[in-house]
Parts: sequence; structure tokens; C-alpha cells
Amino acid sequence: MSRFLGLALAIVTLSAASTPTHGITIEWVTVGDPGNTADDTGYGAVADSFQIMKFEFTNSQYADFLNAVDPTGTNPNSVYDTDMGIQRRGGIIFTSGAVNGSKYTVKSDRGDKPVNYVSWFDAARVANWLENGQGSGSTETGAYTLNNATSGNAPAVNSGASYFLPTEDQWYKAAYYKGGSTNAGYWDYATQSDTDPTKVTSDSTGNGSAGSTGNFANFDRGAVWDSQGGNVTTVGTNGGTSAYGAFDMSGNVREWNDLTGAGGALVGIRGGNWPGSADDLSSSSRLTNDPTAALAPSTNGFRLASLAAVPEPSTWAMGLVGTACAGWWMKRRRRAR
Repeated sequence: MSRFLGLALAIVTLSAASTPTHGITIEWVTVGDPGNTADDTGYGAVADSFQIMKFEFTNSQYADFLNAVDPTGTNPNSVYDTDMGIQRRGGIIFTSGAVNGSKYTVKSDRGDKPVNYVSWFDAARVANWLENGQGSGSTETGAYTLNNATSGNAPAVNSGASYFLPTEDQWYKAAYYKGGSTNAGYWDYATQSDTDPTKVTSDSTGNGSAGSTGNFANFDRGAVWDSQGGNVTTVGTNGGTSAYGAFDMSGNVREWNDLTGAGGALVGIRGGNWPGSADDLSSSSRLTNDPTAALAPSTNGFRLASLAAVPEPSTWAMGLVGTACAGWWMKRRRRAR
């Protein structure tokens, strides 16, 4: 048995050693109740179950993405906006003299804040990077065929993509649907409420005052910190979740969506944002825009959707151990014969 344990540990160690230097972990929630009816706004009907990010994509995650895809700091396809470093509400600094693979660093107290100053194309490149296994994976093919485009029409999502920007219906359902059946109805706000949320304040490092419960949101410049009259706040600290467990879909930053997934001259933007009004948070508020446009970029971020739940590392490791165990047992049986 000691030989088996050694083999199993060797497999896990070897696999861990081959993990990309720059990689991210994403928490997903499952949006079920496939085939649900649409809201009276016309949005929200989705035929199949899917996953969506539990939190908005953060500065820490985006900095890891940047260091992976741009280790030498050439900024291919403008994946880094200099306003991330220059503006006080941005969260990522570029240092040209830093060693390759470490040129992008997160500002103090910004790692767990939603990334902003990102275009739809930036978010699509993150989806491609995930589709291609992170690390040195391509940003130009996979979920979307971008071919180095940074402007113009958004391409359609490729068939079979595992990671992508949610369609407007997917985003809407994840935010507002009550869940539990295919005709459950919709909330007006993504905090499972039909009443206007209360705006959060924040502490000196940008943690929202509400924590993770209640009918609260980050809007109307309530979160004052870092000498800013309103600011982004730590994801998951601005009130309760949607019915499916997703945080901050009614405030913090607006989020890009893919409308129908067919691409085109316009893409969608949903959700409230730190300077917006309570009306901006509701299910009746929607925007469309050029996929290149930043549209008051300190207010725009994103979260991705998926059709392939990411296995937990512990589950993956146990699978390797199980494989090793099966191999050891078969060899032992053959020797016994």
C-alpha cells in the first residue's frame, strides 16, 4: 500500500507542478430551472441550465490574466487600459521595469474590487483565455474568433464554447428570476426584492457596510473611501444575492453582456453601478453600446457564464488518486494470477 500512496502522491505532485504560473480560480453558481418563462419585460427566458460567476471579475483575477497573456508588457490588443493605473478608481498598475510575468500588480486594497476600464473585447479575451486552459492560452480564438480585433462588430460566440459573456436573457435570469420552477416570476432587484435597495457605505479599505445579506447595493455614491466621492467596493459585501446566489448584480459596476450571442454592432450592459440611481439597478434598466466603448469606464466591469462547471482541485486530485488506485489494484491482481 505504501507503494500505491507514493505513486498517487507523485501523480498529484507532478500535475500540480504543471499548473500554469498565472491562473485564476473562479466561483460559479448554477442557474437552473431550464425552460422558464420570460418576464413581462420580455427578458429572462433561458432554455438550458448554465453557470454564472458568483462575483464580478476582480482586479486580482484580471492582473493574473494580464501577466499570463502579456508577460513582456507589450500590451497586445490593448488588454490593459492605462486608466487602470492612473485613475484612483482603477485597480492595476503597470511597471515596465518589472521582471517578465510580473509587470502588472494590483493596487493596495484593490484586489477584491471589480475590475473596471474594460471593454467588451477585453472580457471576450478573458473568455478565450479560460477556454484555452489559462496560462499561455490564446486570447484570439476559442469562445470568440477575435483575430486581434479591438473595435468594430462583436463576433458571435462560437458553437460549443464553455466560457463566454452571458446573453442578456442569461444575465437577466441569473439576477432577477425567483427560481424553483419554470413559472416562478421575477424580482425587480437582484437582491430578491421588489423594494428599492438601501445604498451601502464602506470602511476605509472599501468593504461594503452591508456584508453579504439584506436588500442593499453599491449605488448613488454611498461608498466613500480613498478620498473618492463614491467608489467600487469589495465584491460580495454589498447585500444579499440573487435567488441563484450571485452577488452584486444590482450595483457596484455595470456588466457587459452578449445580447443574443449572435454578435453585431451593439452589445448589452446590465446592472447598476456605484454612481447610479436606484432606477439603474432595476430589471427595467438596460443599455446597449458599441463593444469597444468604455461608457464611463470606471463604472463598467463584467462576469462570465459557463456551460462547463470547473472542478474543485480537491475533486480533481481525488480523481487522480482513484486512477492510481485502480492501476495498482489491477497490477496486483495480474501478479496474483
